[in-house]
Amino acid sequence: QVQLVESGGRLVQAGGSLRLSCAASRGSITNYVMGWFRQAPGKEREFVAAISWSGDNPGYADSLKGRYTISRDNAKNMVYLQMDSLQLEDTAVYTCAAARAQSRSGWSPMSYDYAYWGQGTQVTVSS
Repeated sequence: QVQLVESGGRLVQAGGSLRLSCAASRGSITNYVMGWFRQAPGKEREFVAAISWSGDNPGYADSLKGRYTISRDNAKNMVYLQMDSLQLEDTAVYTCAAARAQSRSGWSPMSYDYAYWGQGTQVTVSS
């Protein structure tokens, strides 16, 4: 079992950058696919990015490719989401999640594949 805690969310101006962190406060993220999802006010949760447990295969929502970068440090039990060129529509609660890995390089964009979720961190982009 894994317990996840996100941090790094804050108010940022459009065009700025932000790095979110996700720490496993209990358990190890080794052998887990790690993902980031977000939910904006009045909208459904959507997939942002995920990374295989090996760290060698990241995946992104098509609309976010080129602006977001996911990474992980298994030794530190940490996952990161670097967000650049932030836009107003990036405002949302960002949540990290863990899914038991089925292969070395696999990942999933589907929320139902993830068994463990953090509480989320608020990112607000202002003009």
